[in-house]
Amino acid sequence: MSVINILIAEDQSMVLGALAALLSMEEDFKIVGLACNGKDALAQIKIGAPDIVLTDIEMPQMTGLELAQQVRAWNNKTRIIVLTTFARSGYLRRALDAGVNGYLLKDAPSESLAAAIRKVHAGGRVIDPQLAVDAWSEADPLTERERQVLRLAGQGKSSGEIAEMLFLSEGTVRNYLSEAMSKLGAGNRIEAGRIAHDKGWL
Repeated sequence: MSVINILIAEDQSMVLGALAALLSMEEDFKIVGLACNGKDALAQIKIGAPDIVLTDIEMPQMTGLELAQQVRAWNNKTRIIVLTTFARSGYLRRALDAGVNGYLLKDAPSESLAAAIRKVHAGGRVIDPQLAVDAWSEADPLTERERQVLRLAGQGKSSGEIAEMLFLSEGTVRNYLSEAMSKLGAGNRIEAGRIAHDKGWL
C-alpha cells in the first residue's frame, strides 16, 4: 500500500486539528505538515513537496486560491484539494482556473473526503456536483486588478493607500473601482465589495 503524504492548510486551529486527527486514522494517509496560513503552507510545500495539499480558501497572508496558483507555477507533482464552507460558484471557477484538482465542502461526510483524496492522488478530479452545475450559470465579470482594488477597498483602504500599495496612480484606482461598481450594478465601493464577496468573485 502506497502512503499518501498530506499537508493541511487551515486557519481555524480546531478544524486543523480535527482534520489531521481524522485523516491520520486512514492507514494509507500520512500528515506531513500543518499550516495556519497560505504563506506557511507554501514554505512547507517548497521544502517537502507533499502528494496532496488540503486547503481552505480564506486564510491570512495568502488565500488557498493564491496558494494553488503559486504551487502550480513551479510544481506539477503536488495536487491540491480545496475544502471550504463556501458553496459559491464563483470560488469554484476561480479554483479551477488556479489549477486545483478537487473542490469539496466541509459538510461532506468524512468517508467522502478520504475517497476524494485517493481519487485525486490517482490522477482524478473531484468537484462537488451541484457547485459544478452552478459554476457556469454566471460568469465572473471582474478583472484580477479590479478584484485586488475592491478587496483592499473592502479593508477600509483609501484610493490613495490602494494606489501606493499596488504602484498605481490614484486616478487609475478610481477607474478600477468605477468599472467594478458598474459591472456589479453597485452604487458604491462597499456595495460592490459585498456583491462580489457573496458571489465568490472576491
